[in-house]
Amino acid sequence: MSVADTRKLADAVLARAEKDGVRFVNLQFTDIVGVVKSVTIPADQFPDAIDQGKWFDGSSIEGFARIAESDMYLSPDLTTFAVLPWERGADTTARVICWVYNPNGELFDGDPRAVLHRQLERARRLGYMFNTGPELEFFLLKPDPEGRISPLPHDRGGYFDLSTDLAIHVRKEMVNVLQALGIRVETSHHEVAMGQHEIDFEYGDALRTADNAVTFKYALKAVAQRHGLHATFMPKPIYGINGSGMHCHQSIAAVGDGGNLFSDPADEYGLSELARRFIAGQLQHAPGMCAVLAPLVNSYKRLVPGFEAPVYISWARVNRSALIRVPKTSPARLQATRIELRCPDPSCNPYLAFAVMLATGLDGIERTMPFPEPVEENLYHFDESELSRREIRTLPATLADAITELEHDEVVLEALGEHVASRFIEAKRFEWDQFRAYVSPWELDRYLEIY
Repeated sequence: MSVADTRKLADAVLARAEKDGVRFVNLQFTDIVGVVKSVTIPADQFPDAIDQGKWFDGSSIEGFARIAESDMYLSPDLTTFAVLPWERGADTTARVICWVYNPNGELFDGDPRAVLHRQLERARRLGYMFNTGPELEFFLLKPDPEGRISPLPHDRGGYFDLSTDLAIHVRKEMVNVLQALGIRVETSHHEVAMGQHEIDFEYGDALRTADNAVTFKYALKAVAQRHGLHATFMPKPIYGINGSGMHCHQSIAAVGDGGNLFSDPADEYGLSELARRFIAGQLQHAPGMCAVLAPLVNSYKRLVPGFEAPVYISWARVNRSALIRVPKTSPARLQATRIELRCPDPSCNPYLAFAVMLATGLDGIERTMPFPEPVEENLYHFDESELSRREIRTLPATLADAITELEHDEVVLEALGEHVASRFIEAKRFEWDQFRAYVSPWELDRYLEIY
């Protein structure tokens, strides 16, 4: 964007802030594990933040910097400016997502948004644009009588059920809030499990959809709280029922005309050779990127057979037990050709998730990886000998296994960059060690009286 265009955008944003009566602006970014961080400034400081940035202490943020190198500054991306619908009134507040910079004026390597930006620029140099469409599932829970958050579903609905209780009204308000924040919602519905829901928003540029995914989570939590509920994106909050995923639709478009480079109407699955190599890369690196896509101890309680979550590294069209699915498109909508990666969950940092998804797909393209045959049978019915005969690998079974796979995958490590990779692994090793030492209620129920 030229200097003149940047100034024009800044003037337009400041005019809008004044018109909307904005009193405060949240300068927003995320840490490496995807938790939203924010520096709030009075509106009269916003013009200076646009022109000069806003300094902050990076050493206080998870995985950012050591004490000796703590000074950083936030530079607003004004295309993300939006007024928060639940903070209108006397203290009307807006938010703007920021880039994180070092004092020398370079993008900070540890900023997850910059990690994704690097991969998108790499793709652009190859003539590609990366488009994504994450589908975030979540549970609405009701606090117990003491106000504590417990895994108590708010309703007893099922997949696509038309309920008449509070949940449908809460979902509608959530859609209205997302639309007000500039996120174009396509559908909303009840999911498979009791208390589980899904709201899908518009497919598009990966940086924009990552911004939207981050906004989506805290916006829905704010709406739920207004109704005395808690929205959780924890992958598996309730034992014995489906967990929450973040299935990610992906495609590559051409720089210039925006044509879908994944589409080939002559192919049985509608896939171009480029799409096949991209899928091959993601299948090859699936174990190595799993810790980024499913980053919690709890994530691996979801990735088990029997609950529509993928365990086996394969691809197919109609088989929902496969890791990558190719949704069917009509001949009139070839631009909609895409692939769906089914192992990510909504606890992941979407900037890092999209970065490693793109990097592994590009590796498949650049190395012309061989494309395996699809597996349309239900993989959960295969025994070990059949899995071995078909050379079907499995995803890591625990966070510890996933971290080990990450440590040995050079493509994923390079995509994250040394700074993020080392600090991400350190944080996740610490999380696993804490879990490993914890005595759970299951252990007490199983062993205490017997032994």
